Amino acid sequence: MRFFHFHTPEQVPLSGSPECAVAIDVLRATTTIATALAAGAEAVQVFADLEHLQEVSQSWPAPKRLLAGERGGKAVAGFDLGNSPLDYTPDRVRDKRIFMSTTNGTRSLQRLEKIPVVITAALVNLGAVVDFLKQAAFSEVWLVGSGWEGAFALEDTACAGAILYRLGYHIQLEQLGNDEAVAALALYQTWQTDLLTLLRRSSHGQRLLGLGPENDQDLAYCAAVDHLAVVPRQVQLGVLTHTG
Repeated sequence: MRFFHFHTPEQVPLSGSPECAVAIDVLRATTTIATALAAGAEAVQVFADLEHLQEVSQSWPAPKRLLAGERGGKAVAGFDLGNSPLDYTPDRVRDKRIFMSTTNGTRSLQRLEKIPVVITAALVNLGAVVDFLKQAAFSEVWLVGSGWEGAFALEDTACAGAILYRLGYHIQLEQLGNDEAVAALALYQTWQTDLLTLLRRSSHGQRLLGLGPENDQDLAYCAAVDHLAVVPRQVQLGVLTHTG
């Protein structure tokens, strides 16, 4: 396998297509998607635009749908859920479709949706994602961070590096397709024993903490490596289900 890492969806090339793309938004969309599916949600359907989300969701039976919206780290007024993974409990989401739009993560998924295999990764489902990639043995994989409004995010790049490290690419650097992948691996190796501190120091971690100290619980959850054995995978455009 040959791996490329892109810090944000804006950096993803317009030409070329890998066999698989991995969308990463540790704080918090891909963590939340994995949590929702592990808790029994029927599917998570993602949207970049809130109005489009509301329009499409109306075709789904009201008792079987939940609207999840986040902008600027805050829940969208009038929606059922925000982007805190701690809110996606089995009693809340089981057997329901989550219609989700977030500031960054759902934009990444929309950018990648035409790639043959699209999955999502976070620290909480790191091992499951690594096992999936090992078994599939794709010839080329893109690891795509979500960043923050087009800017680099430490936590997404560290997660990409964690995937590469678990796959053994710290001793096979020649299989890394760009400098960003090498840098991701180095970042993870530096912080692998204290990922929670990395999340707290990151600009997005600081942003969430600035919105309220209770968000430190989200950071601790998002830093919990291998907490979930689930690989969210796109089964139709914008729709992710549990494959783990």
